[in-house]
Amino acid sequence: TIVIGYDVRPSSIDIFNALSQGLASRNCKIFNIELCGTEEIYFATNFLNTDAGIMITASHNPSDYNGLKIVGSKAKPISMDSGLDEIMSLTEKAVYVDNNEFVELTKKDIRSDYINKVLSFVDINKINPLKVVFNAGNGCAGPVINDMQKLLPIDCIKINNEPDGSFPNGIPNPLLLENRQVTSDAVIANNADLGIAWDGDFDRCFFFDEKGTYIEGYYIVGLLAEAFLQKQSGQAVVHDPRLTWNTQAIVTDLGGTAVMSKTGHAFIKERMRLEDAVYGGEMSAHHYFRDFAYCDSGMIPWLLIAELVVKKGQPLSALVSEMIERYPVSGEINRTVNNPEGII
Repeated sequence: TIVIGYDVRPSSIDIFNALSQGLASRNCKIFNIELCGTEEIYFATNFLNTDAGIMITASHNPSDYNGLKIVGSKAKPISMDSGLDEIMSLTEKAVYVDNNEFVELTKKDIRSDYINKVLSFVDINKINPLKVVFNAGNGCAGPVINDMQKLLPIDCIKINNEPDGSFPNGIPNPLLLENRQVTSDAVIANNADLGIAWDGDFDRCFFFDEKGTYIEGYYIVGLLAEAFLQKQSGQAVVHDPRLTWNTQAIVTDLGGTAVMSKTGHAFIKERMRLEDAVYGGEMSAHHYFRDFAYCDSGMIPWLLIAELVVKKGQPLSALVSEMIERYPVSGEINRTVNNPEGII
């Protein structure tokens, strides 16, 4: 049994049809959850207890890109070390057969169950009242926000909310400087408390404070570690090796154990399982949660930060100001060179 979903790109349906046909030819039972975010596949793989899950997406890339994110039972990642190399080998040997036979699919609507799960991470009444700007980037987050809005006691300002695989307002990658301004401007114009922007498959979320200032993912990792350790001290928090001091200081001060892991979702998830870590964070805006099958989510983080803002009675800028002063970062610096092989 395999659950499949897809993002909003023009090629996603064609890939879905081909993938379903191939899997059905090997006697797989297919559950179709249709347009969704990557984390909904993670959730559905567990919720429906399937053998695997496949998300058709290219995340934050331009509209003409696409691909597959594949997980096994319990949403465990499949990497080149755990089966992806075998899949590649089988694919390279495969002979294409034009098969127009009808493929039986079982449609499943798991959206409300998924939303109930992510909302279980917070006390909904403790994020009232807030005004929040949501920028879905014309990706897959819009429909989820529409459904969540009915359950949340907050004032929602939605921009670029309609899914559109041509990405008319720019590719859905809030890390790009040119893509941040629209969210920042909306926060300022609406006098909002927070701004949230997502990539195409919304497995990453990006934060703007009440002044419209973009907050580096490094500091969000620290805040999320604090959110969990304030509720229950003594737990492990896994972090990546790129930026560490702020996370280590917060976790240690709150009686937790900071555990460094190699970068990458397969490594982070594996280490979290090993340590039974309550939370794992990467500065790239991937955030992982033990109670979400050790998977990453782009919805749970903003709920936790919103709860923290209300609980502390301080704006987001105040919550991160001391971190920024103690541990400033440059942001990611990239350079183009003429002879990369020689330099490496």
